Amino acid sequence: MTAIGSDRLRTRDTLVVDGQTYAYYSLPKVAVQLGNVDRLPFSLKVLLENLLRFEDGVSVTVEDIRALIEWQADRQSSREIQYRPARVLMQDFTGVPCIVDLAAMRDTMNRWGADASRINPQVPIHLVIDHSVMADKASEPAAFEHNVKMEYDRNTERYAFLKWGASTLDNLKVVPPGTGICHQVNLEHIAQTVWTSTDKDGTPIAYPDTCVGTDSHTTMVSGLGVLGWGVGGIEAEAAMLGQPVSMLIPDVVGFRLSGTMSEGVTATDLVLTVTQMLRLHGVVGRFVEFYGPGLDALPLADRATIANMAPEYGATCGFFPIDEATLTYLRLTGRTKERVALVEAYAKAQGMWRDAFTPDPVFTDTLELDLSTVLPSVAGPRRPQDKILLSDASRGFRSELATGYGKGEELDRRAAVAHTNFTLGHGDIAIAAITSCTNTSNPSVLVAAGLVARKARALGLKPKPWVRTTLSPGSQVVTDYLVRSGLQQDLDALGFNLTGYGCMICIGNSGSLDKAISQTINDAGLVTAAVLSGNRNFEGRISPDVRANYLASPPLVVAYSLLGSVARDITTEPLGIGANGQAVYLKDVWPSNAEIQTIIASSIDAEMFASRYANVYEGDDRWKALSLKTGDTYNWPTASTYVANPPFFEGLEREAAPVADILDANTLALFGDSITTDHISPAGSIKSASPAGQWLLDRQVQPADFNSYGCRRGHHEIMMRGTFANIRIQNEMMGGLEGGNTLFEGAALPIYEAAMRHKAKGTPLVVVAGKEYGTGSSRDWAAKGTALLGVRAVIAESFERIHRSNLVGMGVLPLQFADKVNRQTLGLDGTERFTVRHVAFLQPRQAVTVEGIRSDGSTFTIETLCRIDTADEMGYFMSGGILPYVLRKLSA
Repeated sequence: MTAIGSDRLRTRDTLVVDGQTYAYYSLPKVAVQLGNVDRLPFSLKVLLENLLRFEDGVSVTVEDIRALIEWQADRQSSREIQYRPARVLMQDFTGVPCIVDLAAMRDTMNRWGADASRINPQVPIHLVIDHSVMADKASEPAAFEHNVKMEYDRNTERYAFLKWGASTLDNLKVVPPGTGICHQVNLEHIAQTVWTSTDKDGTPIAYPDTCVGTDSHTTMVSGLGVLGWGVGGIEAEAAMLGQPVSMLIPDVVGFRLSGTMSEGVTATDLVLTVTQMLRLHGVVGRFVEFYGPGLDALPLADRATIANMAPEYGATCGFFPIDEATLTYLRLTGRTKERVALVEAYAKAQGMWRDAFTPDPVFTDTLELDLSTVLPSVAGPRRPQDKILLSDASRGFRSELATGYGKGEELDRRAAVAHTNFTLGHGDIAIAAITSCTNTSNPSVLVAAGLVARKARALGLKPKPWVRTTLSPGSQVVTDYLVRSGLQQDLDALGFNLTGYGCMICIGNSGSLDKAISQTINDAGLVTAAVLSGNRNFEGRISPDVRANYLASPPLVVAYSLLGSVARDITTEPLGIGANGQAVYLKDVWPSNAEIQTIIASSIDAEMFASRYANVYEGDDRWKALSLKTGDTYNWPTASTYVANPPFFEGLEREAAPVADILDANTLALFGDSITTDHISPAGSIKSASPAGQWLLDRQVQPADFNSYGCRRGHHEIMMRGTFANIRIQNEMMGGLEGGNTLFEGAALPIYEAAMRHKAKGTPLVVVAGKEYGTGSSRDWAAKGTALLGVRAVIAESFERIHRSNLVGMGVLPLQFADKVNRQTLGLDGTERFTVRHVAFLQPRQAVTVEGIRSDGSTFTIETLCRIDTADEMGYFMSGGILPYVLRKLSA
């Protein structure tokens, strides 16, 4: 916080809370000097305070601050600002490569004769190990212990590396495995709503808690009044090293909530409705802020559920202001009374407090939802924004079976499963999973799931035998209240045994289906389903055996496991036949709101949270037993297949050379719309026949020990080979065939192998794509892998925010087709070659002409927009990426 003490606008003030004096940067004081700030959205007030605190006349100027205040007039701005979050949140999949890069930067500093210890986080970093646990075992009492043991067996090298990082790097805290999902740990423990630190002279300073995270669902904490969003690991590393997040002052879409939720409607139904509305409205690259009288009856857990899914509705964040519900949640989750008092006093002093009498802020534009109109829903089968009313879900699947999968005539076809007494058909549910931070942070839906299980158990119902059931809570506190209420016994009786505390099914760590079921699905070409309480349902993400994925509330997950099929109407058809021989319907097992609240009131208290988080960084005996390497630089194990010194800094000199033009580049792949980072970045299981699998086999790693791509993100050789290798990706050069292949001199090859052949010939590469390129999670390897394959530019109709930024951060040029021009209007088939000149002289958002030549020798041009959006981004690009930029700066 080098700019603390800057008083250029004379906004520094003091606040006394319970006898403790804090310095802070006053919004009322800046209002006197530059103009009223009362109608600014609350989220922009947080940005305004950030600018005041770091105003230095260079990176933050009075004109930056004035522009943010004047946003109220036009309700939009094109001004670039430099934002410095208070801290960084990581999960292990994305966190490991960040720490790998820091270790590699230390090595480079040594090579340059500079001080390696200067490569050190400058702000607090919390890394939560939550993405590595897999549901190898499920639906049995021993599942949790087995899965945790397997997690350690597979990931010892990675975890030992992270222990080195925690012991060597300042400001890095690691939450060991088996604790919870990073977003829920953030919400329940790490986040403070108002953060504090000390000035150079030891003065306590109070300011809004803000963060960026290496997972797109960092936005969940915005439900607690903490401004947070996901960035790529590349941006996060820069923030860790003291670089500001360069951003344009955002549009802010106001989402007015009114009314109250109806009986039997869940927070999941609400968030799926909100997601669909905002996707249709269009909020990519914008803040969304919730306001209106509906907030008065909306508990914090419901707010967090909505904030969590900001990536699904496309917004940078979904922000809720501080109010009484915030304080109630802080008390419930064991925050100190001093912290709660500070949050209230600070918010009121800064005009950041909301109550029923607060005037509405002004917004770029608005939309509204009456909560009483929300109806039970699911979303699927491929995208989280594709909400379907529960009553229409079976019809929706049947229609999709015909139009999406071309199997409309096969609805009633069933196939026998070897060594069983049942058959499988289209729409049968292979996976029913209570999972993900979206819902497991919300006691109302977890308790509702337990009550559905209790009622079903009492009536003698069981899940269908082909359904694999899992329970993966976001924190250990969930187990505490499910056990205290007795609901865990009911869930266990239906096969929803604890499988692990982590982001499991939602990211594809769902484990293998029973071999006979898997074989039947694949041999018969069945379109089976997963029903999960997650936030992502992209095709190929949950399981390679499951094609139709539906998001649903936890109680609906339990109910669907009893029904066994999404082709049947859960609202009218019986879930099963009870022990008394009578048909049991959804209404017979669905709990009332009063039942849910009674359980919550008697089963959850602040002591649970205080106890569980008292020693959160210590870990279990397995963690404590891990060997610990010491030293300022990491001693890379040469035989490791999990972590390796990456090639990003090989040959890097202290002075940057001009960026070369892109000359006669070949097309690596030609993609359609909505290519997600799940398609681009290596994720899920590693197949033996894949380039990554072959690399592991060559090193005597057996398929049983392949683990997942996510667990091997610290090794570039694995990740390069898995880039663009998704089993469902469609490269239009391949004539409609799925999978990560392309053409090299007319022959079909895996994309990795083709890229290496182009690299050997010195041929640069481009990727051409349609709309919404890079939708999905903030996967840094989607950009890192692209760069390492030799891709110099991506030409697309539009980009998702995080991936566009990450491409720039890796030195890859994002170019956007001009209006009404795309690969189809140009008749591109992937055989074209492209040239981009004067790259070293690019300016942000300038028009760029791309020269093309077809296979027959004819030439054409494409008018594009340079999607390097800011001057800082251009600086990163010209340095070869953000990491070389920071490294050179720190070594100077």
